[in-house]
Formats: sequence, C-alpha cells, structure tokens
Amino acid sequence: MSITHESVVTPDGVVASRFRPPTGASSAATVSLDGDWRFRLFPHADTGVDRAEPGDDWDRLAVPGHWQLAGAPHSWPYGVPEYNNVVYPFPIEPPHVPDENPTGEYRTTLRLPADWPDGGRTLLRFEGVDSWFQVALDGELLATSHGSRLPTEIDLTDRLRRGGEHLLAVRVTKWSAMSYIEDQDQWWLSGIFRSVTLEHRPDGALDDVRVRADYDHATGVGTLRVNAATVVAGPGVVVARVSVPELGVEASVGEELRVPVEPWSAERPRLYDVVVSTDTETVTLAVGFRTVSIEAGVFLVNGRPIKLRGVNRHEFDPLRGRAVTPERMLEDVLLMKRHHINAVRTSHYPPHPHFLDLCDRYGLYVIDENDLETHGFEDNEGWLGNPVDDPDWTEVLVDRATRMVRRDAHHPSIIMWSLGNEAGVGRNLAAMADAVRELDPSRPIHYEGDRSSDHLDVYSRMYAATEEVALIGQGIEEPLERADADARRRAMPFVLCEYAHAMGNGPGGLADYDALFDRYPRLLGGFIWEWIDHGLTRADADGVLFSAYGGDFGERIHDGTFIADGLLLPDRTPSPGLLEAAAVFAPIRIDVRPDGSLLVRNRYAFRDTSHVELRWTLHRGEEELSSGTLDLVLDAGTEAVVRPPADLPLPEPGEAPVWWTVQAVQEKADALEDAWLEPGFVLGAGQLLLVEPAPLSAPAGQVTVEADGGYRAGPALFDSRGDLRSLAGRAVHTFRVDAWRAPIDNDHTGGFWREPSDEKTWRDVGLHLLAERKAGVGVSGDGALEIDARIAGPTTRTGFATRYRWQPVTDAPDAVDLLLDIQPEGRWPESVARLGVLLALDEPRAAETGVRWAGLGPDESYADSRKAALGGAWQHTVADWQTRYTHPQENGARRGVTSAVLSFADGSGLRIDAGEVSVGARSQVGFELSLRPWSDEALDRAAHPHELVPDGRLWLHIDAAQHGVGSAACGPGVLPNAQLHAAPVRMRLRLTAF
Repeated sequence: MSITHESVVTPDGVVASRFRPPTGASSAATVSLDGDWRFRLFPHADTGVDRAEPGDDWDRLAVPGHWQLAGAPHSWPYGVPEYNNVVYPFPIEPPHVPDENPTGEYRTTLRLPADWPDGGRTLLRFEGVDSWFQVALDGELLATSHGSRLPTEIDLTDRLRRGGEHLLAVRVTKWSAMSYIEDQDQWWLSGIFRSVTLEHRPDGALDDVRVRADYDHATGVGTLRVNAATVVAGPGVVVARVSVPELGVEASVGEELRVPVEPWSAERPRLYDVVVSTDTETVTLAVGFRTVSIEAGVFLVNGRPIKLRGVNRHEFDPLRGRAVTPERMLEDVLLMKRHHINAVRTSHYPPHPHFLDLCDRYGLYVIDENDLETHGFEDNEGWLGNPVDDPDWTEVLVDRATRMVRRDAHHPSIIMWSLGNEAGVGRNLAAMADAVRELDPSRPIHYEGDRSSDHLDVYSRMYAATEEVALIGQGIEEPLERADADARRRAMPFVLCEYAHAMGNGPGGLADYDALFDRYPRLLGGFIWEWIDHGLTRADADGVLFSAYGGDFGERIHDGTFIADGLLLPDRTPSPGLLEAAAVFAPIRIDVRPDGSLLVRNRYAFRDTSHVELRWTLHRGEEELSSGTLDLVLDAGTEAVVRPPADLPLPEPGEAPVWWTVQAVQEKADALEDAWLEPGFVLGAGQLLLVEPAPLSAPAGQVTVEADGGYRAGPALFDSRGDLRSLAGRAVHTFRVDAWRAPIDNDHTGGFWREPSDEKTWRDVGLHLLAERKAGVGVSGDGALEIDARIAGPTTRTGFATRYRWQPVTDAPDAVDLLLDIQPEGRWPESVARLGVLLALDEPRAAETGVRWAGLGPDESYADSRKAALGGAWQHTVADWQTRYTHPQENGARRGVTSAVLSFADGSGLRIDAGEVSVGARSQVGFELSLRPWSDEALDRAAHPHELVPDGRLWLHIDAAQHGVGSAACGPGVLPNAQLHAAPVRMRLRLTAF
C-alpha cells in the first residue's frame, strides 16, 4: 500500500516506542543533529523533488523551529502562522486535505562519529514534527510518521558508515489526515520543531524501563520495582541491576525492594537516584515514591486528599512558537511555583519530555494529555465523521495514547493520563483507555468530553458554573439516564479540566470556585485556562514590535484574540490575573471572618507550618505603628482563628485607614526549594481594617460668582452653565457622570455564550454615548454651587438624574468638596459598567504624572478579582498604572482608595480624598480610581497596546463601583456577588490643588 499524507495508518518504518530518560541520564552515546538544515518550501505535498537532491543551494533553516517563524519578527518568507480555535481552516472531508498544502523539504548531512560504539543499533530520533513527515537516507525512503508532539525513531544501523557522510532528507507537510485530530486551539505551525538526535542502542539496551515506586503512608515504606526490556533489537527482558545509592539497597530488575523513604509530592518533591545497569548501558532515573488512589470519591496522593490548583499549559514562545527551549521550560516551572500553582494539564498533547523532568524535580502534579483533539467536528452536523467514533482511526488513536504512556510513565509528577481534549465521544475512547490501563494500571484516566465517564476514573467538566460545581461537590448533580453509569460517576472525584478563562482582564470569580474546592472533598480542583497569551512577536510597518494574534497575519479564517487568554503576557510578564491566582491559591490562606477576626488555614496536604512565620503589622498609610509575630503552628489541613493582640493600642482616626495585616512568610528555603523560593517568600496574606479614616470636615465655604457669570469654588472654575472648565489650574476637557468602560474581552460575550453580552446590554442603552443635559444651576443658601443634570444615551428613556454640589472648604482655600448624588431613572438592564465621574484634565505629560494613594494595591483589582489587593500606601506613575493587555481593554482600577495625590510633571498637583461613599443602601470605604493618558474611546478602538498614544490629557475615573470581570469569553459571566446594577450613588470627594 502506498502511504500518503492522507492515509489513516500508524507510522511505518519506525521502531517500537520506548521510554525517554532525562537528557544525560543514559551512558549510551548520542549526537545532536540540531542546527541549520538546508530547506525549501513547496506549495504541494508532491514536491517533485528527488529524495537524493542535496539542496546545496537551498535556504538555511534552524532545527528545531517552525518554518512560518523563520524570519520573525520582521519577515515571513515561508508563509504566516494561522490561528483557529475550533474550526478547521479547510473543508471537513476526512482524511482529505486541500491540494494547496505547503510542504517543507529538509536536508542535512549526517556523519557517524569515528568513535561511535561498535555493535548495537543506531537510531534517528525526532522528538516532534508537525504534522506528517517522511524520512529518507541517501535517497532511500525509510519511514513515514506522524503524531506531532510524540517521538519517532528510525533504525539506521545497516545504512551508516562510521566516518562517512550521508544525506538525510525529511519531507514535512503542513496539512495531513492527522490535522483532523490535532485541532488544538493554537497557532498552526509546521516543521521539525523539537530536537533531532542520533542515538546508540547497545546490545542489551535499556530501551523500556518501567518504574513502580509506591509509598505506604501508614508505614512510611516505599516499594520499588523496576522492569527493563529491549525494544529496538527485538523485544525481550533485560537482565540488569537496580541500585539506590542513597538508600544503600540493590536488587535485580523484576525484584521488589521495600525500604523506608521520604515520599514525593508536589509540596515535597523528594527524588532518589535509581541506577539501572547492564553490561552495556547505565541509566540513572530520578524516582519519586508516591501512590495515587481514589477512595469514596476522593482523590488521594500518599493517602491524603489533595487539591489541584492548576493551569493548562500550551508550549509557547513569542518568537519560537512551540519550539520551546529548556530555559523557557524552567522559567515556566519556576513562575508556577512562585505563584502557588501546584498542577499542570499538558493541553492538549504530551509536552517536551524535559518539561516533565522539571515537574518531577520542582514539584508539580501533571495530567499528561494525549495528542488528540477533533473539535472542528462539533458543527451543525453533530460530530459527523468524528475520528473518535470511526473504527478506521482506532489503531492511530491507540498508537498515540500508548506512545505517550511508554515515553512518560516513569515520571512521578504524572498523576493522571488524559485521552485527549474536545474530541467528542465514541468507540475509540474505550480502545484507548484499555490500552493505557494495560500499560499502566497505577494511574487514573481522565477525559472531559464523555459525560457518562464510562471508561474513565474521574468525572471532568470544563467551565461549569459555580452553582453546578456546588451540586457536584455534594453528589446531587443532575442524574444520567443510565442508573449504573450514574452511580459509578457519583463515586468519582470531580475535576474542572478548564475553568476561569484568563482572557484579557480576568479571570473573575476565581475565589468563588476555590472556596467550593475546599468545601467539598469530592472536588479535586481545576485548571485555569490558560498559562500564557500566545502573542507572536512581529513588527509593524514602522518596525515597532508588538504581540500578534489571530488575523494579524491576514488569515482568511481566524479566531482573533481568543489566543490571548493566559495568566502571562506573551513576554511572560505576570498579569494581574496571575497575581490574583497566587493569592487565591495560597497554601496558607488568611481570610476575614464576619466577626472581625482572621481565619488562618494550612492548606498543605503534607506539611505543618513550622517553616512559616506569621508576621503582623499595624500600619496607616506609609507608617508602621506596630509589628510582631503570632505563635502558631498548624498541622496539615488544620485552621485557627487569630485576632489582633488585646492590648494593641489603636490610634485615633486620621487621613488614612489603619490596617492589621498578617503575612505567612517563609524566610529560608530548604534543599527541595532553594532553586525557586526567594528569601521572605509570602505564602499567604490577609488583613483587617481596624480604624476607618476620619470623616471629612464640613466644607462651609462660599462659592463666588465671577464677572463673566461663571463660578469659582476653591480650585474649581465653572462657566455660567455649570460646566467645570478648570481644576487645579488645568483646563477640564470632560467632567460628567459615567457608566461605561472600554469593554474587556469577557464583556464581548454572554456568560456560557448566551446573549446578550454585557457589552451589548450597555450599548443598547447607549452607555458608550452618554450625553449630559444641565437642568439647573444656582448657589444654595449655604453658599454651595448646585448643578442638577440628567445624563443618558441616545434612543432611550433610561438615564441618571444627577446633582453635583460643590462647596469650598473654609479653612483650605485650595480645596473644594464635591457631593455627588446619582439616581437611576427608567427601566435599566441587568448591569452597568461603572457608576462614578469621568474627569479629563489637560496635561501634556500625563503618563509621567506620579500617583500616591492609600487604598488597595499595588496592582489592579475588581469586584471579583480582589484577593491579591491589600490595603496600604502605594505609588506609581500613570504610565506604570496601566496593564498592557495583549488586546487593549479596561484595566488598572484600584479599589478602596481613600486618598490619592497626583503630582504633575511641572511640580503642581491635585489631591483627592474620599468622604462618604454608598451604592444603594450599602456604604463603603473609599472609591475606585482609574488613570490613563488616553480616553476610553481610544482604548476601545486600539487593537494592540502600541497603538495607544497619549492625547495630552489625564483621564480619571472616580467611581463608587464597577462591574466585575467574570469569565464570559469562555464560561460563566460575572457572578451575582460582583455584578453592578443601576442604583442610587452618593459620593463625597475633596479636591485639593497644590
């Protein structure tokens, strides 16, 4: 049979799959073939190029790498990246793909070193090639393979001459039948993107080493059994010795060792070097003793319940795509550890094997996922032709799952196998599950797409609402039609394989989910979607670099910004969402109780808090009033209530609030943490507001009427109509009530894809086009300027009746109080974006303006993403105030601001102090403050951050409240506890010029 790129067959001409020890762990010889290869791109899979063509005059292309990124960020000589989330960018007619199919021809010269060992076999190993490829040596076709994120090995032993030169030719197609099962919500990028090596497999080689290292938590004894086999030269058991030098034990393969050990967990990733030796090869593996089990619907590691506070991770680099380097992998792992992430789902394919080595070493639980997704079949035809239910695809899908397990099973970090993602249901799920269990019965099997969970060990969903998750936690979710399947599924742990979609400003509601995970033992936890924005670096026409997303390369079909949905910005800068996740995931959670105390919870499964110091400070503004430590050690999984010392003297109310802040601090790392844990590492924080700011004094000053009929109120000047024209010596461009924001990504979509979205709701009532009408202007009997107004959008009867009351402060001639009353009128929709005032001051150097504020900080926070924000005194410039999301949108709000001092570039400034603030019947401390050097309209129009240009004005939002951010771009919208509804607002502000 002639095999083509449209053939649905398993790889041909390859050796059986085997395990992959860490780089350098084997004594067998290897030679890297990475480097510049000769390359030419052709428009069709049938390139017409002779496999013996050396390509001496061809271009040079880096291997590993993607050909679409060869000239990035300035040029794209071999075609551009394309991004699709769900749909296929070609007709759905499996296994066929279009004739227009960019195909790369690679050439390199292969030389077997003169000192290459005698005997054994010599393999050519590809760690990853996208999407289908053929390999020829000296013009002879040897192998055809696929499985883009899986290894392929080809036996070259009888074709290589020591010291001789051989022509290695590789043909790689962009599209193939396998593209139908690799529809994985990422850039379509092609080529040899992982390393290529020559590997010697000596006679009696340790090709397949299977490690079973269990831990008995009752006795503290570890049980080690190592089995070894040859694969390449013919399957067979290998006679080998196993030793654990640190433990002083030895055995033969197949024998069982029992010895007291320290167990492995993500909290304490204790590893032992296990040396496996034959006469011809020695392999040293980093082995962790641990046992995974499920009891009464609860997921256990080493006999204790764990919670997965995880992320979904695509492999990504903004210049290299999926050709990630070891340095990038390490950077990811260390960032995860430093932000209290303890688990990774390898969405949606097996990662580079080195990443798993790092997870073993530093401590991350892993769901290793099969290289499978067929999401594009979920269309109006209802998964018609889906490979997961097609017997013609069974061998291919089973091959992929088993190659993953054979490669990775020795990693202690892997606690579950996943059959794939968003691939529907069908007969091939059972076939894959059976094959995986035959190879490795020790780990549970995961798959989200099958609600019945017939062939699985955990119940998995994505983006289930908190209400449903609470029902599942209690085991009272909606039943399945089949009673046997329903009873079986209710006995399973539940995991959210995706939730809290981190697209742009978000995710919101993360703390609500986390509280449910802690409340119900059945809930295993979940994985935020996702780790990093996939913004590819490119240059615009002026050479300015920016992060490109779908459509920025002129794709005919694309899913736009949906690829920018990570906790990291593309350059791996942590977003506010990651800081929020770190605070929510904190292993030592410190939370306010209704009675005014703090609840301290040790959420470690295996550690007490003897390594932690609970430090407290009493502080107001920048002043530390007192400090101390709490004498408290908590066992794993326990909690305690703490309060400020009874004899702690509290000051009288002043300008700023008085906070009692408790931080759980680990000052020093031990041997298992010293690579990532920095001195003074904070494991959790919480605080109590003990003394609110002193109320503002009554203003009692008198407004003066100017010669032109206008008004002066301290530093504020008004025209005769009551329009604010100048404040603190700066011209006022805009001053009015506002209820709009530049939509965040989550505003564009209704929760769970239901309409209307928040954005549509707001646009329908014209919040983006608000206009104000003055209804009356006059000086009251006590000398205040009172301005009545109504503000509304076009085409609607809905609006806000507003009264602005301006009164100078008697003993402060440069100060004026604004008392703002807002009353909604008409029939308002479910939510509004914000309620407060918009002020724009002329300020040519607005971005340089300094800001010092008392309130929550130091970074942005919103109603449903606020755990990371702590009360205190903070400072920024307006430029630093911005969060430069990959797709510009509302950002930068600081909540609970009781005072803010703006210092302009010319040395003058404006101070804003909060008095009473209430929304509806609820009073609160402080206001929400946002500052920008550009308008909301400009923010809304901009497609990328570099398109935002300061407009010579400082734009301020001083809000009583703002709508939450939610996760509606893919999942639930803003939960009721963070929604903002049209309600009466009363807010007093004191504005002081200096």
